[in-house]
Amino acid sequence: MRKDSAILPGATVGVLGSGQLGRMFAIAARRMGYRVHTFSPDNDTPTGQVADREIVASYDDLDAVRDFARGVNVVTFEFEDVPAPTAAAAAEFAPVRPDGSVLHTTQNRLREKTFLREHGFAVTPFRELRNVDDFNTARRELGHPGMLKTGDFGYDGKGQARIEADTLVRWKWYPGVRWIYEAFVDFEREISVVAARGADGSFAHWGVIDNTHRNGILDLSIAPANLAPQIQSRAIEIARSVLESLNVIGVLCVEFFLTNKGDLLINELAPRPHNSGHFTFDASVTSQFEQQLRAVCGLPLGSTELLRPAAMANLLGDVWEHGEPDWQAACAFANVKLHLYGKQDARPGRKMGHLTALADSADEAARLALQARDALIRRPS
Repeated sequence: MRKDSAILPGATVGVLGSGQLGRMFAIAARRMGYRVHTFSPDNDTPTGQVADREIVASYDDLDAVRDFARGVNVVTFEFEDVPAPTAAAAAEFAPVRPDGSVLHTTQNRLREKTFLREHGFAVTPFRELRNVDDFNTARRELGHPGMLKTGDFGYDGKGQARIEADTLVRWKWYPGVRWIYEAFVDFEREISVVAARGADGSFAHWGVIDNTHRNGILDLSIAPANLAPQIQSRAIEIARSVLESLNVIGVLCVEFFLTNKGDLLINELAPRPHNSGHFTFDASVTSQFEQQLRAVCGLPLGSTELLRPAAMANLLGDVWEHGEPDWQAACAFANVKLHLYGKQDARPGRKMGHLTALADSADEAARLALQARDALIRRPS
């Protein structure tokens, strides 16, 4: 992209999707003087509450998608389950960044892992499943335990089940529906690298992030991760190569397993800002959300310098189990920042918000984030 073709403040950015990632993106965009339109099937959404315009229509309503794209200068997305035809329809009238081909590759586990393997990236061993014979063969070849996953629409632990040697699996095989069986990885920890690539090919990252999951959902992220420098450098270089291979313009997260042998295996890709990068909103010179804006608008990428070590603790709907959380107790922690997403219905496992703690060390930040979350939970009387 030429410098004179950058999409400058005052322009309108369109967001396909309307969840919390779009909300934080819209906050960053409006702060820099952009207008934001969001498109999704829902109303009064986390993004819609802060956007200039909220368009409510089905992703399959391609005429509505085209009308949406006519009214913006560039389109991006905030989650990867936007149908590929939707991105293609938007691209008829506005640039879509990252490109719809990135969306198509990463929204399906099989396509994603096949792409990575064919481009020389180490991934968790897997087999494609079309029928029960494929499943039985995969169990023999990859062993137990293993993970049975749907090809599409899987995140936050959805669409997957752990398979043991004695697990009896009963389900219907539908023509055209593909599954995937993955070998279980004996890993030391889960880490991620959130990175950005500009329209000019420039690259920026926020270092390696240490992640802890609970029930398949991210629970705590710590930055910087306490890892050997050579492992951190290797993870960052892999992330750079992934963004270049996909020709990403925008932000993408690479999630890794670090095995007990010191190997890095790519688990998943997320072609947009990521939950593990939420700490950047408070702790970095440039957040992942501002960086996404800069990238898709053709602006120079901003500094990703970490101002202080940080930790992010998710607030799931479970926190509301015994009533409204004690927000005053959480806010009593002077170095903890509260982020709520504007969702009204608190359900178990639903991401409602997060806490970010800043401290002199990553370990201290993690301790503060967990303490603050514990303090806001009401106890049964």
